[in-house]
Amino acid sequence: MYTEYITLLAVLILSIIGHNMTVVYATAIVLGIKVLGLNTALEALGTQGLNWGIILLTAAILVPIANGTVTLHTMIDSFKTPLGIIAMLAGLLAAMAGGSGVTLLKSTPEVVSALIIGTMAGVFFLKGIAVGPLIAAGFTYFVLQILSHFQ
Repeated sequence: MYTEYITLLAVLILSIIGHNMTVVYATAIVLGIKVLGLNTALEALGTQGLNWGIILLTAAILVPIANGTVTLHTMIDSFKTPLGIIAMLAGLLAAMAGGSGVTLLKSTPEVVSALIIGTMAGVFFLKGIAVGPLIAAGFTYFVLQILSHFQ
């Protein structure tokens, strides 16, 4: 009955111990919504939060263009270096993984707990950031597709 509170508190405490403020804030928001009984808000966050997060992340990425730090000339020059080409390919692969991750999460919701545990372990022990579940779901999708060809 109270296991969701205990689990969220454990994540919050581990996040504080691990000095990962992103997870602290996220957990505090979810825990606060849960404690206040705002089930509609919790449901909206669960169903639309990913879209909101992607919108905010994309907006943050576009800020350097808006403030002039990244210009059209800078963007064109990035294609002229090996680092720029690798970064473009990495972005392409990450976007593909993210898209496949959304597909996997919608079709196989039971994978969410494993993705959360893996992401939290990466955040706590490897000093990562919690953008991993979507891309991890995409990688999981790719591995499942490859394995399905061998069956």
